[in-house]
Amino acid sequence: MLHGWGGSDFPHWQSQLAGEIAKNYGTVSFLQLSNPDFPNLGMWKKELLEHLHTFSPDIVICHSLANILWFHLCNEEEFQAVQKLYLVAPPTLNCTVKELSSFFPVQVPTNPHAKEVLLVASTNDPYMSLQEAQNLGLMLGVPILVLENAGHINAQSGYGEWPWILEEFAL
Repeated sequence: MLHGWGGSDFPHWQSQLAGEIAKNYGTVSFLQLSNPDFPNLGMWKKELLEHLHTFSPDIVICHSLANILWFHLCNEEEFQAVQKLYLVAPPTLNCTVKELSSFFPVQVPTNPHAKEVLLVASTNDPYMSLQEAQNLGLMLGVPILVLENAGHINAQSGYGEWPWILEEFAL
């Protein structure tokens, strides 16, 4: 699991999912990327590449800025494809937030390095409009799951517990 800007500490759904997987004796890695409040693309790429080579996940779940990190990795590095990739609540590709400037601009990758990809978006995400999310799905050539009024699909928008994601992993 890869968190975005500011991390995904409890009660965020990512931390809850990681706990449920571990509780059920599953293997999970919830990589804590350095300095989540003031992220640096170069450092995050280095940390993620090292982790991918040592952990070799079958499934990757990106939230928010982690989607942009994944896109950069796909465009710039060679690494083994994963079985499933979940792209949850990516931010706009034209983000102008000062603290995130090292991540932008970004190109949509032609190869997402995954056999199956699902884009999960919300009708009212403040960081990416539904139209942008639908366009991103088309550019990637992947299906999109649209959640009604789910905000940025984080703890602040009510996504601590997220039954759908737990069902995806049969927990």
